[in-house]
Amino acid sequence: MKKQFLLLAGLAAVLSAAAQQKSAGPEKVSFGIKAGLNSASIKGEASESLNGMVDYTDGIFNTESRTGFYAGGTVNIPVGGGFSIEPGILYDQKGYVLQGSYGLKDAEFLSLNGKARLNLNYISLPVLVKGTFGGFQAFAGPQVSYLAQAQLHATAGALGFNVFNKRYDVADQFNKVDFGLTGGIGYQFNNGFHINAAYDHGLGKIDADRSLDAYNRAFKVGVGFRF
Repeated sequence: MKKQFLLLAGLAAVLSAAAQQKSAGPEKVSFGIKAGLNSASIKGEASESLNGMVDYTDGIFNTESRTGFYAGGTVNIPVGGGFSIEPGILYDQKGYVLQGSYGLKDAEFLSLNGKARLNLNYISLPVLVKGTFGGFQAFAGPQVSYLAQAQLHATAGALGFNVFNKRYDVADQFNKVDFGLTGGIGYQFNNGFHINAAYDHGLGKIDADRSLDAYNRAFKVGVGFRF
């Protein structure tokens, strides 16, 4: 919780400085909101780590991306020449999905179709360098994310019946803070509406012990509005 407060305090300081700049001079500082969809996954030793988290099961899975959403606000601070600095704060859903067949312990003769969904929900603080050329935009920068919630939802069923449905709080098995890079392209319309596509590339190992080569990845598409 202390780390979360520090991250939010840092963003508040940036927003305050931007507001002072807006009132003090001709530079056009603008604020915005944006939201969209994530197609998230975990690259590396993710399948092995998630298999180990699903108590009472012993299965083989295929990894799939998790579809989630992101939403938040930004402040755009021009620095000249069509370039700007754009810090923001986002609620950011990541994780991944495994699907396959379970063999239940103590009932190995029974094979069940199952799914295990790892939901990692972050508060993300990107700081982007953005170039605007006409309406076209390109942006990139570092991102730090605080893990607000980590939950594993495991289900299994056979013959139309759901025989296993359990949720696990797995927050203690993941790093509270994740570092990465984000970048993408977009288009800004004259009325303030914009569209964008981006890619998040995690650089930090996500497990609490930092012993697994498992990293967050996500493709994003979204829309927004600048005021």
